[in-house]
Amino acid sequence: MQIIIVGCGKIGRMLTVQLSNDGNNVTVVDTNADIVRDISTQVDVMGVVGNGTSYSTLKDAGLEDTDILIAVTASDEVNLLTCVIAQQKSNCHTIARVRNPIYSEERHFLRSELHLSMTINPELEAAREIMNLIRFPNAIEVDSFSNDRIDLLRFRIPEDSKLDGIVLKDAAQKIGNDVLVCIAERGNETLIPNGDYQVRSGDVLTIIIAPWKANEFFHKCGVRSRRIHSVMIVGGGEISYYLVKMLLKERIEVKLIERDRKRCEELNDEFPDATVICADGTNQAVLAEEQIDDMDAFVSCTGIDEINVILSMYAQEHVQKKCITKINRISENEILTRLDLDTIVDPKKITSQRIARYVRATGNSMDSNVETLYRLLDNRVEALEFIIRPHSKIIGINLQDMPLKDNVLVAGILRDGKLIIPRGQDSFQENDAVIIVTTHLGFHDIRDILKNPDSLRQ
Repeated sequence: MQIIIVGCGKIGRMLTVQLSNDGNNVTVVDTNADIVRDISTQVDVMGVVGNGTSYSTLKDAGLEDTDILIAVTASDEVNLLTCVIAQQKSNCHTIARVRNPIYSEERHFLRSELHLSMTINPELEAAREIMNLIRFPNAIEVDSFSNDRIDLLRFRIPEDSKLDGIVLKDAAQKIGNDVLVCIAERGNETLIPNGDYQVRSGDVLTIIIAPWKANEFFHKCGVRSRRIHSVMIVGGGEISYYLVKMLLKERIEVKLIERDRKRCEELNDEFPDATVICADGTNQAVLAEEQIDDMDAFVSCTGIDEINVILSMYAQEHVQKKCITKINRISENEILTRLDLDTIVDPKKITSQRIARYVRATGNSMDSNVETLYRLLDNRVEALEFIIRPHSKIIGINLQDMPLKDNVLVAGILRDGKLIIPRGQDSFQENDAVIIVTTHLGFHDIRDILKNPDSLRQ
């Protein structure tokens, strides 16, 4: 597809790399010539220097022939205006990053009145991610499919787990038939395990499961359920704003520490049921005074990644159940993988994944549809949700007879609202939602899972 990305900041750059690697023709637009030159050289994409609200600039970028325009500059107003101009001069899909809470509350109005295909707020998406992790504190990472009816949960096997030493083909006796291990990590090795894989303590497993069965699964594994009742947050930015609102709605006790007095007053007025402390959250004496040792969970959410990392390393020795670190600039590959942090949330990564998911869904064939896409483990693994369309040639073939590519796992089938953990005798039916986990990147169609997809077209 032809894609224009307006704004080459952190999210714009990440999107450029991801969408270009997916085989799309990408043109980037930014007012900074040095940034355009740098990214167009490194990623081998077209670059145009100019303002996205200028029709002549968009025309130079190929607006008339573009399929999707993505506006992710630092200004909500520029993003919205750019999309409006694109809508008037082209029939393309438009996606706008909108960060202001006022706009976020009116996102449905904006989408319908401005004919936007999608609006996305990185801070709101990050807050939702953190809230998911607080709901499932045993998990390191939670990704959802089919309107939250299926979850991918990533967690570490503790030393005293009943799964330690078990072979996966024998695991059903201990964990039941309604869960499937999709990914196994051991040291620097990542693989899609077969039935002969033996689980060891310290392994990080990713499972597919219905959300309401997660606590039962952890209980069967001998992992103590850790429901969270209290959360301490350091940093009073927009992510914290959205997160506090979600936590209070779940009747979870919230203690927020922010050093800026004016911001504290705003948050205190907005959330009278939360405890807002005006203090330096990096001060150990302040944390001790506010009883960090009695808190179930801790979220380091300042605007400085290094401070968040240090705070989390300290908090992990004190909080009872969960520690979440927000990062926005540090590369996970370079630094964070060496640290034993509990859970990391990266707003730009979440945002780029959601946009890439929409792009992938827009560009695929009629036989099937990529409804949801997650790139996992530093983009080494993809988890995709396909919808099986009527008359698809893949319908009715038993999985045991399906010539799947290596490192492709059919992880789940959602049929009539029920999750099916697939076995050899199962097959795809019309309107099924099918979850695929694979180390192959760039699948667009359900037939891509086959060694010879052309054989189904006869």
